[in-house]
Amino acid sequence: MDRPLSHLRVLDLSRHLAGPTCGMLLGDLGADVIKVERPGTGDETRKWGPPFIGGESAYFLCCNRNKRSITLDLKSTEGQGVARSLAERCDVLIENFRVGGTDAFGLGYEQLKEANPGLVYCSVSGYGHTGPDRNQGSYDFLIQGRAGFMSITGNRDGPPTKVGVAIVDVAAGLFACNGVQAALLARERTGKGRHVDIALLDSQIALLANVGSGYLTSGVVPERWGNTHASIVPYQAFRAKDGYIVLAIGNDGQWSRFCKAADVNALAEDQRYRTNPDRVAHRSVLVPELERLILTRTVNDWLTRCHAADVPAGPVNTLDKVFADPQALARGMKLEVDHPAAGKVPLAGSPLFPTPDFAAEILPPPMLGQHTDEILKELAIPDDTITSYRTSGIV
Repeated sequence: MDRPLSHLRVLDLSRHLAGPTCGMLLGDLGADVIKVERPGTGDETRKWGPPFIGGESAYFLCCNRNKRSITLDLKSTEGQGVARSLAERCDVLIENFRVGGTDAFGLGYEQLKEANPGLVYCSVSGYGHTGPDRNQGSYDFLIQGRAGFMSITGNRDGPPTKVGVAIVDVAAGLFACNGVQAALLARERTGKGRHVDIALLDSQIALLANVGSGYLTSGVVPERWGNTHASIVPYQAFRAKDGYIVLAIGNDGQWSRFCKAADVNALAEDQRYRTNPDRVAHRSVLVPELERLILTRTVNDWLTRCHAADVPAGPVNTLDKVFADPQALARGMKLEVDHPAAGKVPLAGSPLFPTPDFAAEILPPPMLGQHTDEILKELAIPDDTITSYRTSGIV
């Protein structure tokens, strides 16, 4: 399988989710990713559980495949020296320390770029490296609140609600990966690297998309709409006889076809519902009618009717059904890799390589320090020096 970044090496100094997600994506694309962890404890997410499999947390497993792990005490002079040697040989460095944190180890961008002017240095932090709050630490949950995401998530009459996954961290990882690749392309023209500064706050504000744009253009602070949509009707979850379906009618042709498939032609002919703006204006009357209608048939019955009529509709699946979905399986979105301690480890696949064959090329998420000796020998560090590092706790 052609993986386009197989000529690159990445030094991943990050922990938790955002930075490691960036590193994992670069590894999926073929880069040799070296993950640096603290001796003895490693990335904190190794202990974020349950669930665990073979002593490894599902949290750690989700964002650390296609990496090699080396343990280094970055507070020691020797550990810092090894890290600098690695950075001088790498194309990309990823870190998510507080602003200035890597400077204390001699691993800041300004400290490294003289020896490696082509280095693409990616920093992921809560608020970025500029602005009044740059020195504050943060987590995904805090940013979901501060960046307004929670104010538009949840039921209309309920409290502000966070998304069920760490969406800010994942988005920041995606933006970081894009920024790194753009900087690598620029390096081909200039020969110079650059500092890519990714903030969780910025990433979440960018994810506000049309809702953020709606506020900026209207000045109206948006409300929470739960499982409905402010500008499209019907576009929400409905309860059927045996579960829930999502009905996502995006235009008037789909509305007409839905009414025919549902045997309610009178709704299609009703002047109050002919166009989407009409349906939005009369949602308080239309939605209760649809709720009563959808409740009369099963999920499967509704999906069969809607799909036959080319009306967008789908189930509200629990994760057991998601990872058994024939379409997801055909696209390689559930994979198994051989792990040295946990045996067969199931992982979500990569949208970048939507095929089950991708599993054969995956390095499993590494055990703590699994590749330490291997990486040190690549730096031509003698065996007796490696032994002394282990004895003194440097690795």
